[in-house]
Amino acid sequence: MSDEDNIDRRILRELSRDGRQSNLALADRVGLSPSACLRRVAALEKRGVIKGYRAVLSPEKTGVGFTAYITVGLNTHTKSSQESFERAMRAAPQVRECHNITGAVEYLMRVEVADLPAYKAFHTDILGALPQVNTLTTYVVMGSPKDERA
Repeated sequence: MSDEDNIDRRILRELSRDGRQSNLALADRVGLSPSACLRRVAALEKRGVIKGYRAVLSPEKTGVGFTAYITVGLNTHTKSSQESFERAMRAAPQVRECHNITGAVEYLMRVEVADLPAYKAFHTDILGALPQVNTLTTYVVMGSPKDERA
């Protein structure tokens, strides 16, 4: 069960929008004194509610011009097959997210690469080389009307 009150939730909402804002600005936005706000943020960090802070990178400026979601079905449903697949995905820098899901397939991944030829190389040389992969379905991102990671 969540221990956050309305003020904590406002702090979290504000920090998720701009994690680099000053404590003074954050305190003003959530209606607290700077010292009270700092104590609450520190408590949220200590409890693990705030796991870290990240920079949001520009895909265009970092050479990412192609994003796809891929569903992956494995040919065997063993623990070792899953562990081997997951190990390979953790090692692949193109894979930005990899989720073990329920349904007709085992995994949903978000892949970011420079362009279609780079995706084809990833698809063929990385995914296609894994013996436990049975099916792959690619969904190419044409636009993102809402993306709270950005």
